[in-house]
Amino acid sequence: MSDWKERLGVVFSTNPDYKYQTTAEAEAKTLAPAKQNLKVWLDRLKGGRVATVVRGFVGSDDDLAALGKELKKSCGVGGTAKDGEIIIQGDHRDRIIDLLAKAGYRCKKAGG
Repeated sequence: MSDWKERLGVVFSTNPDYKYQTTAEAEAKTLAPAKQNLKVWLDRLKGGRVATVVRGFVGSDDDLAALGKELKKSCGVGGTAKDGEIIIQGDHRDRIIDLLAKAGYRCKKAGG
């Protein structure tokens, strides 16, 4: 039995043999580091806190999480990796650009 939330768009079918099929989204193939074009932003969060945001990653969620984990570990801070971007707590923009460049990624500063 499939999850009922997948069928929210279907109203009614008179066909007794109808089988609802969902389209499985193909997971994005991760580009090589040299082909990635990452932008590193400095963002202000609620309460005046600062976070470093890496945007533009093209690839699977697992690879994004692995890169995020490596950056958090190297900076010694917390953060998250989801929806194609990595958020690192604090102002670590220069350090992250150096780490990404050493790993072979194309990256540059963006924003103000």
